[in-house]
Amino acid sequence: MLLLLAGVLPLLGAPAASGVASACTGRPARTVGFATGELRVYKSRALVCAVTVAKKPGKRRAMSVTLQPRGGRAVGDSGRYKTMAGPVTVNAVNRCVRATGAVAGESASTGWILC
Repeated sequence: MLLLLAGVLPLLGAPAASGVASACTGRPARTVGFATGELRVYKSRALVCAVTVAKKPGKRRAMSVTLQPRGGRAVGDSGRYKTMAGPVTVNAVNRCVRATGAVAGESASTGWILC
């Protein structure tokens, strides 16, 4: 039975960024798409996590993700990545946060959310 499933799964296909969901814990809170990628924000009980995912993974390109709790210091990850930047996590108990993500010069921001 396992061999049969192993043969069928590649045919069904998986989402392009299936491994990204496991990079952050918690429930999806906000997703903001832009021309070259997607900014994903997740919320758990006390933490907020964010990643930026490229729409077309493959070539290394400039990518970044930043997450800032209101009244706190921003935390970020930037560099030349193939698939995603992040995850970055902040403690945000009863605090608003804002996230920004960029891939190859295109960017998106959430504004203040989770207030």
